[in-house]
Amino acid sequence: MPDRLVYSTDGGRVTHCPVCHQPYRHCRCESGGKPGKPASTSAPGGGGIRVSRERAQRGGKTVTVIRGLPISQAELETLARNLKRLCGAGGTVKEGTIEIQGDHCDKILAHLQQLGYRAKRAGG
Repeated sequence: MPDRLVYSTDGGRVTHCPVCHQPYRHCRCESGGKPGKPASTSAPGGGGIRVSRERAQRGGKTVTVIRGLPISQAELETLARNLKRLCGAGGTVKEGTIEIQGDHCDKILAHLQQLGYRAKRAGG
């Protein structure tokens, strides 16, 4: 949580959420202890899913990246397998994101919306 206040000259170490006044590890308020960032939901259609195309740090190869899926690691791997099959390409799951080789933003967006997720294209 790099964007939260950790120390104040007025009160010393800050250990409680400024919104709900609970310790950060027990914070259940809308911001999740992070000012300006809503807590993620686990239901499809919860929002925050972004599909983008990237080439940076990949040797010039294009990769479609899906971020913000509010599902478990096992479900993420199953979805990645289905998306790879849909696109006829390779891919992987890294740190909660799915990476599919090639530019398949439109196919993936359509498939995610068909599954009930509110996905948006990001980054042009």
